[in-house]
Amino acid sequence: MNKSRLFETANAIFIGCISLLCLVPMLLVLMVSFTSEASIQQYGYQLLPREFSLDAYKLLLGTSPLYRSYLVSIIVTAVGTFFAVLITGMAGYTLAAKHIRYRNGLAIFFFITMVFNTGLVPWYLINLELGLRNNIWALIIPSLIFSPFNLFLVRNYMSQIPGSLSEAAKIDGANDIYIAFRIYFPLCMPVLATITLFYGIGYWNNWFNAIMLVDNQNLYPLQYLLFKLNSEINMIQQMQSSGVLVSDAVMPQESVKMATAILTIGPVVLFYPFLQRYFVKGLLIGSLKE
Repeated sequence: MNKSRLFETANAIFIGCISLLCLVPMLLVLMVSFTSEASIQQYGYQLLPREFSLDAYKLLLGTSPLYRSYLVSIIVTAVGTFFAVLITGMAGYTLAAKHIRYRNGLAIFFFITMVFNTGLVPWYLINLELGLRNNIWALIIPSLIFSPFNLFLVRNYMSQIPGSLSEAAKIDGANDIYIAFRIYFPLCMPVLATITLFYGIGYWNNWFNAIMLVDNQNLYPLQYLLFKLNSEINMIQQMQSSGVLVSDAVMPQESVKMATAILTIGPVVLFYPFLQRYFVKGLLIGSLKE
């Protein structure tokens, strides 16, 4: 076995061991979610549960709004991610196209928004004026405005595309819309897939919009519903410990936290493998300076 082959084998074994170590925390979370609260309080977190229990999942899955919240989160994530990627892609093409006037000025404008924030009160008042209150759009539109970081990733990636392609298309009579959607976007699949993952995770994990703009329980996304349920469990435990509430029932606080992580991470884990092959390439090339 030559040195190159030996290095590749040793490297594969090393990466494999690191990968297995990365799976341990997830496995621990899964096992704790199936452990009784009494066992957790007595023995702590363990990879092999001393006392198996489904109390956490019965409590979460027995909550009738959970399935509705799952549907709300899926709709919000799908619609929001689609439009956010579309807007970011079109804005990235605008900043990358050499013939667009004032594109450098627009880039500076977008960069300023990365540094300065208007604050919570103006953000809330603007959403109220737009009618984003107790409707599904209140969960989508406030987060729809593209991230400048993602915008510059797309802009830098598109800047690597030879300008001769767009010039040839213009000679054939193509306009900017045709060039963007039929030439640039297909060539930018790695970076578009990368920002799709960013936006998708952001929408899926977003509970702030629901706290600020939604009072209707039928519109609670999954993250906010589970956050609220965990808060109620903590409050009940505090009332029990202080003697305000007399009850012998043990609320599965720790196992519910872990079960919550398992229920919410599922779609992200299933979604990531489809975009993984684009992720590193899109992030690296898109981060290069023009």
